[in-house]
Amino acid sequence: MVALDQKLGTKIVNILIVFFIVALAAISMTLYVSWQLEGAGAAINDAGSERMRSYRMAYLLSQFTHERTDKAALKSEVMQEIDQFEFTLRTLEKGNPARPLFLPKEPEVQAQMKRLRQGWLDRIKPLILQILNSDQPTGQSVLTGAYQPALQDFVGMVNDLVLMVERSNSRNTSLLRSFQIGLVVLALIGTIILISLFFVMVIRPVAKLRGGIQRMAAADFSVRLPVQSKDEFGALAEGFNQMADRLKNLYGTLEDRVQEKTRKLEDKNQELAMLYEIAAFLNKPASVEDLCTGVLKKLMGILAAQGGLVRLTAPNSDALYIIIHEGMSESFTHEEECLTLGQCLCGESARDGTPVSWNLSLQSPRQLLLRCQRDGFQSVSAIPIRSKKRVLGIFNLFYQEQHVLDSQEIQLLESIGQHLGIAIENQRLVLREREMAVSEERNLLAQELHDSIAQSLAFLNIQVQLLADSLRRGNATEAMEGLEQIREGVQESYDDVRELLVHFRTRVGNADLASAITSALEKFEGQTGIETTFDKSGGGPPLAPEYVIQLLHIIQEALSNVRKHAQATRVDVDLAQNEECRITVTDNGKGFVVGPKPGIDTDSHVGLKIMRERAHRIGAQLEVHSAPGEGTRISLTLARQPKGTA
Repeated sequence: MVALDQKLGTKIVNILIVFFIVALAAISMTLYVSWQLEGAGAAINDAGSERMRSYRMAYLLSQFTHERTDKAALKSEVMQEIDQFEFTLRTLEKGNPARPLFLPKEPEVQAQMKRLRQGWLDRIKPLILQILNSDQPTGQSVLTGAYQPALQDFVGMVNDLVLMVERSNSRNTSLLRSFQIGLVVLALIGTIILISLFFVMVIRPVAKLRGGIQRMAAADFSVRLPVQSKDEFGALAEGFNQMADRLKNLYGTLEDRVQEKTRKLEDKNQELAMLYEIAAFLNKPASVEDLCTGVLKKLMGILAAQGGLVRLTAPNSDALYIIIHEGMSESFTHEEECLTLGQCLCGESARDGTPVSWNLSLQSPRQLLLRCQRDGFQSVSAIPIRSKKRVLGIFNLFYQEQHVLDSQEIQLLESIGQHLGIAIENQRLVLREREMAVSEERNLLAQELHDSIAQSLAFLNIQVQLLADSLRRGNATEAMEGLEQIREGVQESYDDVRELLVHFRTRVGNADLASAITSALEKFEGQTGIETTFDKSGGGPPLAPEYVIQLLHIIQEALSNVRKHAQATRVDVDLAQNEECRITVTDNGKGFVVGPKPGIDTDSHVGLKIMRERAHRIGAQLEVHSAPGEGTRISLTLARQPKGTA
């Protein structure tokens, strides 16, 4: 039997090799015996031919003794027969594997062959040669008479050799049949053995394995397979038993694992709810202090912290300042109101951008200030507040007991720190945008005051000096003319102030650009008495309010220039809204020379510079067309509809 510790493949290969060797040996023996039979048959044929050749030589010798025959021809023919006889005799002795031809190796056959060779050499061949060489008919007759009994004995020896070879062939034939019967028996027995072995080594283990799987499928986890070998089926049985143990253990602890998974899901849901709540809170408009306060209170309530604070970095500084705090003593907040980056745990967290959760009772390689420990806290956590990979500050959670946050809690707090950092950065951007808007509006107001009121006041100052000079000289007529000019200058300054007030009180609200232009033209016509017309075409989408405000200010500035300088009686305003917004303001006034030629420079003209700046702010293009005596046309083109329009 094959060893039990061999693999199944090795067992099958070894069994097949054994059967192959046995079958190969039996077939080889059969082939060998068949070869022996074929060689012996050829030897029988050649031995029979020797017998026939002996009789032929006797016949030729009898013809040689007659006087009327051609003795030379007969002698030559006899000599050829002798040569052929000896060649066949040598072939029988040595054999010829190419035919094949050989005598059996049996001792009696080999001895008979030697006797046959000796009888030929000692008696038959010498007698034949003597007869052929004798010249006397009498001597030839005597020799021929002696040759006949010798020939009979020699042919008897050939017959004995043939019989011996035939008997050997008969034995080999019986042996060949035995081998063939053995092959049939071997095939039958081998098939039965192979079927039995495969049943024992393959079919039975597979059936046991299938039965075990069926029992396990029916929730019978107590099933175990016997490990009877160390082959593949033994490994399968061991693996099946391990799987059964594992399934039994899993089935037994299924309820506990379900509870554990449920608890983890509840924790995840709680984390998501906290993130959603904090994200919703951070999306509401509020100041930085209110944002930090709201987030800190929520975290302290959820994580059961007894204290907390938020520190933010100052711009272009290495200092951390406390913005808000909860549950901290006044002495602590006073001492740590300003903390340097890299100082204590909090400073290191802000400098390196890494979260820290530490038990203050343990030894630490860091240089700790331990002020929080003096306030009765045993654990502290510092979480960076980030925005776009930039640390804006940190927030701290303090515990009066030993409470070190795990990796999951730290990851959650880091996410909250990122949300808070983005909200703080957005709030700062909103404040900067408001400051820039106020600054730009103040610059425009200053420019308009400089280009209108300041110039008027400068003119009035000159007129006052001229009036004083006229009064000193006692020229009443000149003084009255100066007073009239001063009165006109004051009235113009008053009108400018009212116009500026109208400009900066303008609010579009929900009105569109056409309605705002109509309202502005009605006010202008009522104040100046100049006739106005308004033509609207197209139907593009409405602009955002901030664009409408800037366009309306430009139109009001154009109308102001008409009132001050054009001496016009009619103003036409056209509005075309398609893929682009185009506004044209045309008057029939006196006009002026555009450019640096003598006349009025457009860049120094009152209001034109401000109009260009407003147009540039919203990405519009302003063009001025005018000539003396031909009026003025101002074209304003907003090439693309800005994003954010309704």
